[in-house]
Amino acid sequence: MSDDLLPDADASSPARAASRHIRSGGRAARHAARTSPLTAEMRPVRPGMSGGTYNPLSDDDVLRIHRTALQALEEIGLADAPSSGVEILTRAGAILGDDGRIRFPRALVEDMLAKAARGITLFGREPIHDMHLSGTRVHYGTAGAAVHVVDVEGREYRESTVQDLHDAARICDRLDNIHFVQRPMVCRDIVDNREMDLNTIYACCAGTTKHVGTSFTEPSFVDDAFDMLHMIAGGEAEWRARPFVSNSNCFVVPPMKFATDACKVMEACIAGGMPVLLLSAGQAGATAPAPIAGAIVQAVAECLAGVVYVNAISPGYPAIFGTWPFVSDLRTGAMSGGSGEQALLTAGCAQMHRFYGLPGGAAAGIADAKLPDMQAGWEQMCSNVMAGLSGLNMVYEAAGMHASLLGFCLESLILGDDLLGQALRCVRGIEVTDDTLALETMRATCIGGPGHYLGSDQTLSLMQTEYIYPVTANRQSPKEWEEKGRPDLLIEATKKKDAILATTSAARFPADVDRAIRERFRIHLPA
Repeated sequence: MSDDLLPDADASSPARAASRHIRSGGRAARHAARTSPLTAEMRPVRPGMSGGTYNPLSDDDVLRIHRTALQALEEIGLADAPSSGVEILTRAGAILGDDGRIRFPRALVEDMLAKAARGITLFGREPIHDMHLSGTRVHYGTAGAAVHVVDVEGREYRESTVQDLHDAARICDRLDNIHFVQRPMVCRDIVDNREMDLNTIYACCAGTTKHVGTSFTEPSFVDDAFDMLHMIAGGEAEWRARPFVSNSNCFVVPPMKFATDACKVMEACIAGGMPVLLLSAGQAGATAPAPIAGAIVQAVAECLAGVVYVNAISPGYPAIFGTWPFVSDLRTGAMSGGSGEQALLTAGCAQMHRFYGLPGGAAAGIADAKLPDMQAGWEQMCSNVMAGLSGLNMVYEAAGMHASLLGFCLESLILGDDLLGQALRCVRGIEVTDDTLALETMRATCIGGPGHYLGSDQTLSLMQTEYIYPVTANRQSPKEWEEKGRPDLLIEATKKKDAILATTSAARFPADVDRAIRERFRIHLPA
């Protein structure tokens, strides 16, 4: 609250007026301090704050899930490994059965867990965007493969394009509470898969200097992607020193089968120095067991197989434990990403990555709602808050995603930035110190003081560091709202979107680099 709105007893007296005049310089100085940008460490929320205060599973539950996952790997195993994977895994100690399934002795899994990277850094093109994944440090970002864009003005869906993807990256680059950009949409206007994969990287990296995640349709496309990334980075050595793109790799096809081509992509990405997200995306009741605990067991088992695979190739290689089980509406079999069950699944998976001490990622923030409306708000907030409170390192699909992953909305990114700010404030939690317990402030206020805390030094000093304020959301009184022309949230979000897209992307490549990329590859975005 502004100092000018504080209660002022006997405001008409000359002495009081003089006092107000004397204090006005101090008020102005305090106001200037409060309205100036905060340093990163002073902001009320920021990337990488620690969660972990919410635990849907007991310690015994976690152990039972772990032991059951080990049993599944040892007795059921995974089918359809590529020949290269069979060689890598059996050389490490896995067993190829007569039925073609690879089984994993418990000792092998435990040995590879001991070798796995515990804390990794996902780099941005700018160091300010580096994300350190360890413990319960939380980061929110986009992801998915939506095939439609949500047109909020026309209230309709249309096919997504490379320009839409680039615009999404540009918007995310300007939003404080979206920390990374994993490809949220498919470029439906590019029919050639190789060109689509390469343009996906170009569109995202030309739109943001935050860390980017992408995937590949075929293993043969990976080398071309590295050629482009080396050009963007300034050379192969520069790329390997700070790889700013990671591979979202669906290396398994649930239930309990390897995805042959994706495994080959993973091998190629590891050879090229690209971090990998080991993504298991079963759907409870369809491609994963219907019980929430069973869906977690299968996801954990499949990701542990990935841990063995990666560390058999390169011990300690940067990989994210990507347990991403989804929920089905069992009445129809359709996905239900905005459900309470999805929020529980994601939080339970976060506990498992904490149990193993591995960097972990999962999905949250998905709305089944078709538009950014009240339904979308409760669906996105519920799972995002629970994911953050559970200490999930990488919260994917946290903003913009609608229609159970089928539609992506640019305005929803703007609104999602506010939503994620509030979620991060929940993650930060409550600091209890002698100062925050506020006994002396209470004493000074209640005994001979003004009887309120509005103008206290403590209140004024904490206005920006203890509290976060929405950028787009409206907290005006009905009277103020009326006087301001009844601003509509979606209209305001559209205005902010248009303002961002009216400027030149700060992430665009130097002219000579861009020219060289366009000479080497067919880039569909205008120069």
